[in-house]
Amino acid sequence: MYRRATSGVRSASNSLTRLSSSTLASTPAASASAPSASVLNQTSQSRSFSSALRSFRVCSASTRWSHGGSWRSPASLRAQARVSAPVMERLERRYASMASEHTYKDLLTSLPKPGGGEYGKYYSLPALNDPRIDKLPYSVRILLESAIRNCDNYQVTKDDVEKILDWENTSTKQVEIAFKPARVILQDFTGVPALVDLASMRDAVKNLGSDPNKINPLVPVDLVVDHSVQVDFARSEDAAQKNMELEFKRNKERFAFLKWGSTAFQNMLVVPPGSGIVHQVNLEYLGRVVFNSGGFLYPDSVVGTDSHTTMIDGLGVAGWGVGGIEAEAAMLGQPMSMVLPGVVGFKLDGKLKDGVTATDLVLTVTQILRKHGVVGKFVEFYGEGMSELSLADRATIANMSPEYGATMGFFPVDHVTLEYLKLTGRSDETVSMIESYLRANNMFVDYNEPQQERAYTSYLQLDLGHVEPCISGPKRPHDRVPLKDMKADWHACLDNPVGFKGFAVPKEKQGEVVKFSYDGQPAEIKHGSVVIAAITSCTNTSNPSVMIGAALVAKKAHDLGLKVKPWVKTSLAPGSRVVEKYLDRSGLREDLNKQGFQIVGYGCTTCIGNSGDLDKSVAAAIEGTDIIPAAVLSGNRNFEGRVHPQTRANYLASPPLVVAYALAGTVDIDFENEPLGTGKDGNNVFLRDIWPSNEEVAKVVQYSVLPSMFKNSYETITEGNPLWNELSAPGSTLYSWDSNSTYIHEPPYFKNMTANPPGPREVKDAYCLLNFGDSVTTDHISPAGNIQKTSPAAKFLMDRGGNDEVMARGTFANIRLVNKLLKGEVGPKTVHVPTGEKLSVFDAASKYMNAGQDTVILAGAEYGSGSSRDWAAKGPLLLGVKAVIAKSFERIHRSNLAGMGIIPLCFKAGEDADTLGLTGHERYTVHLPTKVSDIKPGQDVTVTTDAGKSFVCTLRFDTEVELAYYDHGGILPYVIRSLSAK
Repeated sequence: MYRRATSGVRSASNSLTRLSSSTLASTPAASASAPSASVLNQTSQSRSFSSALRSFRVCSASTRWSHGGSWRSPASLRAQARVSAPVMERLERRYASMASEHTYKDLLTSLPKPGGGEYGKYYSLPALNDPRIDKLPYSVRILLESAIRNCDNYQVTKDDVEKILDWENTSTKQVEIAFKPARVILQDFTGVPALVDLASMRDAVKNLGSDPNKINPLVPVDLVVDHSVQVDFARSEDAAQKNMELEFKRNKERFAFLKWGSTAFQNMLVVPPGSGIVHQVNLEYLGRVVFNSGGFLYPDSVVGTDSHTTMIDGLGVAGWGVGGIEAEAAMLGQPMSMVLPGVVGFKLDGKLKDGVTATDLVLTVTQILRKHGVVGKFVEFYGEGMSELSLADRATIANMSPEYGATMGFFPVDHVTLEYLKLTGRSDETVSMIESYLRANNMFVDYNEPQQERAYTSYLQLDLGHVEPCISGPKRPHDRVPLKDMKADWHACLDNPVGFKGFAVPKEKQGEVVKFSYDGQPAEIKHGSVVIAAITSCTNTSNPSVMIGAALVAKKAHDLGLKVKPWVKTSLAPGSRVVEKYLDRSGLREDLNKQGFQIVGYGCTTCIGNSGDLDKSVAAAIEGTDIIPAAVLSGNRNFEGRVHPQTRANYLASPPLVVAYALAGTVDIDFENEPLGTGKDGNNVFLRDIWPSNEEVAKVVQYSVLPSMFKNSYETITEGNPLWNELSAPGSTLYSWDSNSTYIHEPPYFKNMTANPPGPREVKDAYCLLNFGDSVTTDHISPAGNIQKTSPAAKFLMDRGGNDEVMARGTFANIRLVNKLLKGEVGPKTVHVPTGEKLSVFDAASKYMNAGQDTVILAGAEYGSGSSRDWAAKGPLLLGVKAVIAKSFERIHRSNLAGMGIIPLCFKAGEDADTLGLTGHERYTVHLPTKVSDIKPGQDVTVTTDAGKSFVCTLRFDTEVELAYYDHGGILPYVIRSLSAK
């Protein structure tokens, strides 16, 4: 049953770099897929069989799940720890003797194979004989199974299990449960800070006199390098290669650091640049659906440091985004403390009309759910319409969970899921095991059988036949616009006051035209002119139907003589190399190329702001004018200032519509009644003339998308690329910090850390650093993309270089920041209240800190929405912010603030800074108890000002665990002290 690691471990120069192995005796090893409890708790003599089983399997399980060393097993690509058979035998005997201690040992059941033998053993939910299970949503059943499997009455208790079983009653009461995900996934943008923290934590543990190698992931960690590619080159056959070369030139140090991390930390897989976007790699390759770890079966579940980790929910894998700080703790074996969520049941009926895409559906669903209110909830889809949705369609809907505000948009496993697993190259035996396990454990939906009614917190319903073509914008993903109304909506946006749906352009200036020369040819830009058209992001590039649809639109347009204007920056950034293969097989890739949509890279580009520069002549034409140019992208985020600083209007659209708008050259068009242009025969060409039917798209997809493409793509993923393989990385387990580095830098959080927690910190007479309205995003707080040359971050970087110091200066440095203290002025500045000076946010914060003065932030609703970014919480901490008082928080950002020890407070319902008459020029005192034992999650907290005002807020430390983190100064100091004490 247990075997030594093979000697043929790939060298660190390969793309999926091996992880340093060590014996169990010297270093706590990491479990790739066994039930996930920390081996660091072995000193507790009363540990249960579940916990013990996790501990003794940690070295061997990484090589075994369902089909061992086959191409489909990411775990088989990890190095195996060298543990001798005698050691394993002793451990097996030791822990087998503890089996009787597991609270739910009687539920351990064998799963037989159809032809004889067994797949393995599992904890059976039906064996509980509890009728409440049958009414539980499928997403909640995954939580239940995890609680039962991990129940050691230490980290996960029997009380947690009972709370989940009684979900119908407890989900309305904000009860807390412990949850242990099976794995963690990262992208490089958030993965680098996570690895920096882990490296720094090793130093801190060493400084406290303990073994630094205790800091190791104890669940599988997959890191996909996909967020660093930028569209510097486009519209050429070699654009992808040139962009990758520049990507490596820019990111050499960070890539080398990631490669070091993959060898220094056990149980970590690094997928190199150029392989695809993290969510699509997760969907096509990393997602297990069901783990088989050495004959132990359990559902796959994952948390990730990207908010769109939810894409995996389309595969029936429970997954959602968390803060990187929280993810790091999960890596280290800490249970996630979460409020047991309500579940919205969303019934789908009918069938999409011809010409309607999955993107149209997801924008419709996003608007419905946003209106209903699903923040902090699971959404579970069901109904007869499910059979009409491909797995890719489901993944598109699941991916947009952050945009509609849910923790998860979950699609239970059914026959469609199984067919997708086969399509993407999973073996027949694996798919059979997955189906057998899920059926046996009441986690499989068979729509050919009568459906038992499940309980949901609330219910929604949508007839797919009512969905119509649409786009979303110009500044938010949930501002859906039916395509037939787009021209009228655009003109309304020009008229409306400045806001999410307004630009306040005077009537007399709405027809303004800027003429310029592009490559020696006359060109012009107006309000609404498209300057960026990007088929990008995981939301759509996972979906063959919309990708083939876009290619067919490009082909039909070319055949009729239409061509995209050369000054429109067009790009295609597939989420997977499989896209390139099926576009080639279909013969349609050349048609996309002819319209300027050559492949520019494989990763997240325009949607995250990595759109690259506009052509100099285009940028110069826009600069200094009031023209509002547009970007149209097939992404999921279109917040102002995110896509590109010069595109003030940004619209989300399906890939076929991205091509259509690129051909039209403007968003100021009524596709029904106005032509895209004039064809080569002199006749007008309308959108309907080039739009393919659903049947036409389906035929091409059926012919072009083959299982062998997925298998071949992910077989070769292990070979890497020359640029990655040439990177050198140190072999030490402690990182050697370079004081001259302008990027990788030892963070200051753990310096001078003592063994005792600091306890609650007083927030007294604090000044308001910033006063915000609604929908301040993480882009505003910790912006992605280029650093303005005039900013404090750029000045510091040019003078001395820096890292966390640059990031601190880049906090609240977004050019679109709207701070009420500036009375209408837009930009990254604030008022230093004591002196009245208008300063950069960093300079003002420095003045406050140098004077020993605390600061707070006032904010409106949805504070911290957008992409998950640790630095949106770390930056404010380094600026001295002690509390954020908001109308509401985005879920992950609130968790990040709590994880960094910043106090999140919510105004009471119906109140905000404006209704309370707060200007931001007051000084604020937060009246929290001085002992953490006297503080309760969600309690009322009084805030007073020096102007005599007093108001009550809700403390948004939502769990006792978050209070413990606050007591220690944050989640990572808590973990360090916990490990150092063992």
